[in-house]
Amino acid sequence: MSKIEIDAVTAEFFGAFDNRGGKAADVARIRRLVLPGGVIVKAGPEFTVYTVDEFIEPRQRLLADGRLVEFSEWEVSERTEIAGDIASRFGEYRKSGILDGEPFEGGGTKTIQFVRTSDGWRISAFAWYDEH
Repeated sequence: MSKIEIDAVTAEFFGAFDNRGGKAADVARIRRLVLPGGVIVKAGPEFTVYTVDEFIEPRQRLLADGRLVEFSEWEVSERTEIAGDIASRFGEYRKSGILDGEPFEGGGTKTIQFVRTSDGWRISAFAWYDEH
């Protein structure tokens, strides 16, 4: 059952950024999926460490102000290891959308750390690396 629950949290996480078909992205749901003290890291040349709110705010704005439309990202492969009340997921993802009027596609790798809480599985940390 844990793997099914982790798969659902992961899918909900990726879905938070979806604004295809004119629907509003629900980036604020990240506050429910990630523990309040969760650590978020963008690896690579633009290395950045975010708090949950520091991560959400600019993405919410970008997905709502019309600069980034028809955006979605999705997991294409993953491996998940579960040990009791902790889990680690390593996965490849793809993304596409229209940024400032220009269509784009991309992808990368995400690693997500989970913990089982009294409210179910939650993300304690995640990091990603975009391949350009």
